[in-house]
Amino acid sequence: MDTLYISSHPDDFRSLLPLIAAEFCPSPPRIIHEDPPAEVARSRPALVLARSGGTVLTGANAVSWYLAAADNRTGSDKKQESQVWQWLSFAENELMPVACAVTFPLLGIMGVDKKVCICLYRPIYDQNALSPDALIVSVLCLFPLKALEPADRKSLVNVTRWYNTCVNQPQFLKVLGKISLICLYRFSLLFTGPPKTEAQLKKEAKKREKMEKFQQKKEMEEKKKMQPQTEKKAKLEKKELDVITYNIPTPPGEKKDVLSPLPDSYSPQYVEAAWYSWWEKQGFFKPEYGRKNVSEPNPRGVFMMCIPPPNVTGSLHLGHALTNAIQDCLTRWHRMRGETTLWNPGCDHAGIATQVVVEKKLMRERKMTRHDLGRGNFIQEVWKWKNEKGDRIYHQLKKLVLKTQTCFGMHFNETIQKLSYAVQEAFIRMHEEGVIYRSKRLVNWSCTLNSAISDIEVDKKELAGRTLLPVPGYKEKVEFGVLVSFSYKVEGSDEEVVVATTRIETMLGDTAVAVHPNDSRYQHLKGKMVVHPFCDRKMPIVLDDFVDMNFGTGAVKITPAHDHNDYEVGERHKLPFINILDENGLLINVPPPFLGMKRFEARKAVLQALTDLGQFKEVKDNTMVVPVCSRSKDIVEPLLKPQWYVDCREMGKQAADVVRNGELKIIPDHHLKTWFNWMDNIRDWCISRQLWWGHRIPAYFVTVNDPSVKPGEDVDGHYWVSGRSEEEAREKAAKRFNVTADKISLRQDEDVLDTWFSSGIFPFSIFGWPTESEDLRVFYPGTLLETGHDILFFWVARMVMMGLKLTGKLPFKEVYLHAVVRDAHGRKMSKSLGNVIDPLDVITGISLEGLHAQLTDSNLDPPEIEKARQGQKSDYPSGIPECGTDALRFALCAYTSQGRDINLDVNRILGYRHFCNKLWNAVKFAMRTLGEGFVPWEKAQLCGSESVSDRWILSRLSAAVALCDSGFQAYDFPAITTAIYNFWLYELCDVYLESVKPVLSRTDSEGQKQADICRQTLYTCLEVGLRLLSPLMPFVTEELFQRLPRRLAQDSTSSICVTLYPETSEFCWHSEDIDRQMEFVMSVVKTIRSLRADYNLTKTRADCYLQCIDSDTAALVQTYSLQIQTLSYSQAIYPVVGGDSTIPQGCGVAIASDKCTVHLMLKGLIDLEKEVTKLTAKKGELEKQMEKMKEKMAKNDYKEKVPVKVQEGDAEKLRQNETELQKVNEAIENFRKMM
Repeated sequence: MDTLYISSHPDDFRSLLPLIAAEFCPSPPRIIHEDPPAEVARSRPALVLARSGGTVLTGANAVSWYLAAADNRTGSDKKQESQVWQWLSFAENELMPVACAVTFPLLGIMGVDKKVCICLYRPIYDQNALSPDALIVSVLCLFPLKALEPADRKSLVNVTRWYNTCVNQPQFLKVLGKISLICLYRFSLLFTGPPKTEAQLKKEAKKREKMEKFQQKKEMEEKKKMQPQTEKKAKLEKKELDVITYNIPTPPGEKKDVLSPLPDSYSPQYVEAAWYSWWEKQGFFKPEYGRKNVSEPNPRGVFMMCIPPPNVTGSLHLGHALTNAIQDCLTRWHRMRGETTLWNPGCDHAGIATQVVVEKKLMRERKMTRHDLGRGNFIQEVWKWKNEKGDRIYHQLKKLVLKTQTCFGMHFNETIQKLSYAVQEAFIRMHEEGVIYRSKRLVNWSCTLNSAISDIEVDKKELAGRTLLPVPGYKEKVEFGVLVSFSYKVEGSDEEVVVATTRIETMLGDTAVAVHPNDSRYQHLKGKMVVHPFCDRKMPIVLDDFVDMNFGTGAVKITPAHDHNDYEVGERHKLPFINILDENGLLINVPPPFLGMKRFEARKAVLQALTDLGQFKEVKDNTMVVPVCSRSKDIVEPLLKPQWYVDCREMGKQAADVVRNGELKIIPDHHLKTWFNWMDNIRDWCISRQLWWGHRIPAYFVTVNDPSVKPGEDVDGHYWVSGRSEEEAREKAAKRFNVTADKISLRQDEDVLDTWFSSGIFPFSIFGWPTESEDLRVFYPGTLLETGHDILFFWVARMVMMGLKLTGKLPFKEVYLHAVVRDAHGRKMSKSLGNVIDPLDVITGISLEGLHAQLTDSNLDPPEIEKARQGQKSDYPSGIPECGTDALRFALCAYTSQGRDINLDVNRILGYRHFCNKLWNAVKFAMRTLGEGFVPWEKAQLCGSESVSDRWILSRLSAAVALCDSGFQAYDFPAITTAIYNFWLYELCDVYLESVKPVLSRTDSEGQKQADICRQTLYTCLEVGLRLLSPLMPFVTEELFQRLPRRLAQDSTSSICVTLYPETSEFCWHSEDIDRQMEFVMSVVKTIRSLRADYNLTKTRADCYLQCIDSDTAALVQTYSLQIQTLSYSQAIYPVVGGDSTIPQGCGVAIASDKCTVHLMLKGLIDLEKEVTKLTAKKGELEKQMEKMKEKMAKNDYKEKVPVKVQEGDAEKLRQNETELQKVNEAIENFRKMM
């Protein structure tokens, strides 16, 4: 029998653990309450194993593990077994010391230590059921839990419950007896022993005093945490919100004061003040600026671009800001190139969007519908709303510094009349030519809006299976994503045909069942009929190739009036078209009891009726796409309606051909596939919209009051005429029907034109088309269209088609499509998500409360507002900081990568505000360096005496000019922003300005001459660098440019925005050799800096020996020695060729490149013995860690029991330690050589 030696103390928990473990052992050991013989063991508990020749186990955990494992109680599988060993190891190494620390002092326990909580909770979370293994571990929790005050135990409810469960198990009761939780005072009585000596009392008093001080310190820290956080936060906010404003009185249109000193730091509010009105008054934005009129020939050419008209429904978001920032940058670039430049912005009347906004406003504020007001009064309400809210768009555009010439759409009455006339004229011409015609076809119908909607206004919601969706007008959610199967009885037999549908209510409008001609299952039913279960309708079984034999039963119900595919089948087989829905979504032309039901209430009723007849088969989940109206969130219904259509076949072919033959270029070219797919398979375009707000269709239905002329039908185009006025239409009708005008009655179509129709003629209607005008002659066709790729078909294609059709010319030569802006999480911008950000809020900054307030003023429903609030709180917990216009524009351009969506993080924009501040400080420093009397040379040129630093920075400037030029040509905006950012920050500021400081401080005559050349170089960099940046950051560049002296006294260039953009022909100093040399120099500099950091030489300058591989490299080092010395903060630079013998002892060594090794003199600069001592201690720590890790990994069961991820982590940690140890050894050896 095994023998267990344990302590006789009843509360020695190191003995309690093996005692409880022994209760679970099938062969309990003999227990002796005394110390084991000295030759057996030196400590308790100790277990002598009789079966193993007297082998001794010592330590509570080792003994407990053995006893617990004796009955295979270490888990049901390898995973649980591993968990048990982990618990026990954790308990011994982590929990035990903490438990002792809490329990034994019995003083100063104010709360529950977090580490104890973790220790106590861990076994509960790691074990699903109470097992002996868990019970054993629980012993370690006994005393800490007993010692806790009742108030502290409240935070450990589960642990207390688990503790009570453990201690009431039979094995525990046998060893421990009945245990209850007690308070600290009662628990302390357990340890009351004999009277303490005076020394002990003093010691305890000292300890108590220490503990009290510790607690007081802790309390003070807690208080500090509470108060300074607020103060600190306030200080940070002050720093962020602390702005410098421009307070010098400047009347609007007058030039800003540029004689006062620049403020200490960049502030958007100061910089952006007063410039815009001055630019406008000076006429810089007018295309005729610098010329007599727009017709005067310009050898540099003409650039015209029109803005994609944003909706008038409120305000721009960051997606619009991206579009407009890119377009404005391009316009400024072309203007600075000397071209006659026009950028024409506009505003789309946005028929559906605007009407929905105003209707919601009416209902919210006055509980009225548009029908309550009537058409005329409702239109007046829309104009009123537009005049109150619509101008916000133009305010936003101006804040973005958009230099536009005229404004389209709803801004000036004269412009409105011209544009309305152009829309009317376009319709009439195309209608008279037969390109626009009347037809009754299926349209996307919104029952809520009572209007047809375009494909772009239909969101395709993908469902994986059964889903309940909210539908306007229904209290309960409606079921979608299921496939319902039912049967039709074959006439004259007991046979039936099973069909399936996702819209069971539409079976009321079925007029046939289709099967594939080659489907052998249904060959015998050819020519037969099926019977509709709810009426006496007999429906043919038709054979059609569109049926998929392998889907479902291979038989398909056909509802020609309510499904696009079924419509075509109906046309092919001359089937009846039965419309079962009215405009409000109520059932018509159906038998009772379904007549008059709402469509989705009928869905349930039809299903129940089929079930009652025994013709219902099954319902199962079905992956499907549900069409949802983006405006009303209603489920879109295909509905037969008489509408106006544009015949797009010939126009689509022309649009495809001009791209194929290179007349029109689409950038990037990966959009070509989409273009050709649409144009080659184009369908006719429905242009009718059942709205009141928009361009009313100038078409009239004719009724002839003459018995010789039969009455016409709405769908018959012969009875429709178009006209510029009712009189003109009457004359056309009288002529067509050969009657007098007095016999003609006219009814104008109530519908309005699709918004995209008026947008389609935008590039030429803005110039007065169809009237010939100077602007139309000069600026049409345009140069470029820039927009998002998401409206390539809906707008771009239609402009191309209608431009070719109505003018015979392409509206533009190039189309550049930028990516779609999404939020930082990749989500589409949506008001209901709370991620639609107003550009003005990024420019001026806004609090979280301010963002919430905007939602309250919106048209969102209460649930959507709450969802949006949560989104804002998550993304902008502290609101949005003030970034300024320049930073926003630069960030948007930097993000614009061709061919992918942009996940725009507002916080990144703040980084570019910091760039503005660095730019500001750099120019301020440079201007101080130039001095007040500085006069620049008449022309930027090389004099031949430039230093290597001068030649290098001018080379980098030339490279930046070339990169910007090619970037603008290719619409590669990230390349432009990167080139400018790198030049200003990393080349001019970090390298050149630092390297020339010794030159500028020289006082000798030769030095003064070199300093003068340096100043000329610096001026060239500033002036050209600001011009490069101007199209992207117009405000800060104007502010700084105005402070620079001009090259010529007679230079009349008053603004940077009309100064010529730098060209490669002028700045042609790029040298690859110099760039290569400087790249080598900077690698040496970085290596020296790294060595200095390694040896903590923050202020001390050291001699540096550069060991070169050959004399050419040494000569190069000698040439750039001043630059290397200055940039690396070295005392002196010594180029060395050959071996180490010429290099003094006591250097730190690092390799800069394959041609140069850096030796940094450390001897005498650092305490070598101290460094060696520190490194030796570090070496010892690393060796211990490695030894411990190797022992762990060398265990027999390591690979089986330790998870693979843990093994990989251990191996990686060991590799890191080995690498670090190697470096430490090298450093120690190097230091010892110096000693």
